[in-house]
Amino acid sequence: MRRRRFEFLYEELSLRLGRLAPRYALWLRVRESGADPESLSRADALHFSEHELPDFLAEHGLDLRPADLQSLVRAVARHDPAVRTPAEWMARI
Repeated sequence: MRRRRFEFLYEELSLRLGRLAPRYALWLRVRESGADPESLSRADALHFSEHELPDFLAEHGLDLRPADLQSLVRAVARHDPAVRTPAEWMARI
């Protein structure tokens, strides 16, 4: 359960981009922002999504509509790492 919030952020970002986001670059950027991707708190994930993510996307030539960014922030705020996502359930089958 240690990396579940980071993995959720990565998956949601990739879904909204319509392609895979650069995972390692995202991990490094979260780390550079002062958060620990291995045990990302809800507050750190929200701060990163709202304040750091737009710059990260611009640096990598990726674009996210404002509505998609807000949707991502809402999903990160709602995410409970104690509850498995549908993707995690399917991975166990």
